[in-house]
Amino acid sequence: MRTEAEQIVEKLLPLLGGKQNIISAVHCTSRLRLQLRDEQKADTAAVENLDHVEGVFSRTGQYQIIFGVGMVNRVYKKLEEAIADSDASSAKSSVSGPTPSAIKRTKRHLLISFTTTLSNIFVPILPFIVAGGLLIGLAGTIQSAHWAAPDSAWMNMLNFFSSSALLFWPIIVGFSAAKEFGGTPELGAFIGGIVAHSDITDIFGLPTGSIGYQGTVIPVLMSVYLMSKVQVGLRKAVNPSMALFVIPIITVLFTGIVSLLMIAPLGAFIGGLLTRGLEFVYVHGGLIGGFLFGGVYSLIVITGLHHSLHAVEAGLISDPHIGVNFLLPVWSMANVAQGGAGLAVYLKTRNKKLKDTALPASISSFAGITEPVIFGINLRLRKPFVGACIGGAAGGAYVVFTQVAANSYGLTGLPMIVLAAPLGWSNLLNYLIGFVLAVGCAFAATWFLGFDECKGARDV
Repeated sequence: MRTEAEQIVEKLLPLLGGKQNIISAVHCTSRLRLQLRDEQKADTAAVENLDHVEGVFSRTGQYQIIFGVGMVNRVYKKLEEAIADSDASSAKSSVSGPTPSAIKRTKRHLLISFTTTLSNIFVPILPFIVAGGLLIGLAGTIQSAHWAAPDSAWMNMLNFFSSSALLFWPIIVGFSAAKEFGGTPELGAFIGGIVAHSDITDIFGLPTGSIGYQGTVIPVLMSVYLMSKVQVGLRKAVNPSMALFVIPIITVLFTGIVSLLMIAPLGAFIGGLLTRGLEFVYVHGGLIGGFLFGGVYSLIVITGLHHSLHAVEAGLISDPHIGVNFLLPVWSMANVAQGGAGLAVYLKTRNKKLKDTALPASISSFAGITEPVIFGINLRLRKPFVGACIGGAAGGAYVVFTQVAANSYGLTGLPMIVLAAPLGWSNLLNYLIGFVLAVGCAFAATWFLGFDECKGARDV
């Protein structure tokens, strides 16, 4: 008997223009992200009416279908299997085919292209980001609350696990970046390990920093980009019979030396400028900065480019002059505000199907998963999305004004409690106040603005 996911894929493929129309597919927490040869062949209205589909939209060259947490993984797996089973011509355009960097893309704005590339790098490693962030936050919470002796076996194990996340962060980023840039992922991991090696103190007599580039992102991304271009060039120049022996060693040696002497220090300098600039806005922007950031973040989520911000957050934490993530609480306010707006829809609507969808979608936003409530409810009804932006702006203004921060990255909503608690009980209290403020303002604004139920009354 066929599974639900198999039935969805069987119906989905013809609506996307067939297997041949799919260039590549990836997925994140709740979205199936496709690159299609011709989006005009996709029947978006019919796709939206499929079971478990909570929304469809196209942004920055990606055709994105929201399935929700859990279901998207199963659909992606069956889609991958279906395409892999196709004939040779279809296989050339399968999900195991060319990486996004190898695909001829439509011409678009440089900033959009840059942020899309970053998003493509960080989306596949979201499980690592979430698990690592949660472990770091959990260890910090237990320590600050004195729930376990600092030298206990359990505390040592938890610290070991959480420190491993930071240790392997540049390696994981390097692996994913190489896939996006068209290089060999394993060599990308190699370069990431070299750049962030803890023994970097003096190279060829030139100081490169006392602790290397552990926890950084920009130096790794720049170095792996160079590595990928070097590797591609060597593939054209080296005889195939010698490629396996010559290309990897030359690529690693050349990229490693150039990175340690030039690329990594430059990347660290750029990263420092970026984090200092954000710190200036955070400190001096106050209410206005938080209001704007909290209000517009959901617009970034719509495009799917919010994953690119993980690079910025990692830079804040790794910067010795900052050491905390003051952006994540603002993003959290925007996320939970979407849930507040969804709850207003749930309580006010008389449409049973809309009500049945609104409650679970709203609850998921409190756990940091916002796509179901954004695309399934608020954006579809329009005014609730405006109400959510108002709530996010209010909460964002409060957490910036009270200087709420997190000690890690990757978690918003209720799970972010473990990232706020290690920085003090006042930090946690202000985070919770901001949480309630964002949800309450979004709820009130949505209730006051109202909405047209007919826009959300589709079969689900």
